[in-house]
Amino acid sequence: MRVWRVDAPGPVDSRPLRMYREPLPEPGPDELLVRVLACGVCRTDLHVVEGDLDVRRESVVPGHEVVGEVISVPAETGEFRVGDRIGIPWLRHTCGICRYCERGMENLCPNSRYTGWDADGGYAEYTTVPIDFALRLPDGYADEALAPLLCAGIIGYHALLRAELPAGGVLGIYGFGGSAHLTAQVALAGGARVHVMTRGEQSRELASALGADSVQGAADPPPEPLDSAILFAPVGELVPPALEALDAGGTLAVAGIHLTDIPTLNYQRHLFRERQIRSVTSNTREQARAFLDFAARHRLRVSTHGYALDRADQALSDLAHGRFDGAAVLLP
Repeated sequence: MRVWRVDAPGPVDSRPLRMYREPLPEPGPDELLVRVLACGVCRTDLHVVEGDLDVRRESVVPGHEVVGEVISVPAETGEFRVGDRIGIPWLRHTCGICRYCERGMENLCPNSRYTGWDADGGYAEYTTVPIDFALRLPDGYADEALAPLLCAGIIGYHALLRAELPAGGVLGIYGFGGSAHLTAQVALAGGARVHVMTRGEQSRELASALGADSVQGAADPPPEPLDSAILFAPVGELVPPALEALDAGGTLAVAGIHLTDIPTLNYQRHLFRERQIRSVTSNTREQARAFLDFAARHRLRVSTHGYALDRADQALSDLAHGRFDGAAVLLP
């Protein structure tokens, strides 16, 4: 099979990914073998490839927004069958016994492991997934449209929960890529007013087409105070203007796994009147299923740009340089 590996993390334009031909992976006793039908290209992949995240597995295969067909199942499982279409997300393992797992906060499990970081992911023709972490997918979506739901959609949903948007409230979104364009639709479906702050002209056009109430530059003030905000762009310099845009009692959720340094904050301008900032760490399986249930009930418009598997390095470069709106998806 064809497979991309990160042999030496570095700037994406230096082509740190290398393609190999290898035998099919051997699934473990509790794993499914899966033929990859589509794999989303997530900004977290870019952080893995460029070395923003510490190496957890040498020469790892990136990719954690995997739509696949089950090829083999362990004899003892009845949950999945050969031929099922399933999703493989970022979260791949939790211990199930720590205090976080017992509280329903498995995303904070200190023994958690992740697809495309701790274990080989979906930039390949075949991959594996633990049965307990495979996801059933909603009907009515093409493979290419489903892929971004499996991280961009799920983590955006979790970030929206962390932002504590009140019913009918005002949400600000900073950065408008694969995750943000899905999260905006969830918020709009709930009756929110949504203001988008982003730099790219294509992203601004997409935000307007999806029903955003206003669209402006990345650091521009929105036209009204925000009840909640989500920062999707991994740019710490946007934290102060986002906090300043919040109304009293508002919450800013930072959705990325990586963020550049945050400038010095002024207490009166940025935090006083009970404004707060919250980080977002992965998601639980319960949240993933809740979002996919939402996607089954509401027809989401998923903006995708397909790339042949052989062009994975180009897809990552295009993501890094903001050359498309929505999400890139690798296709066999």
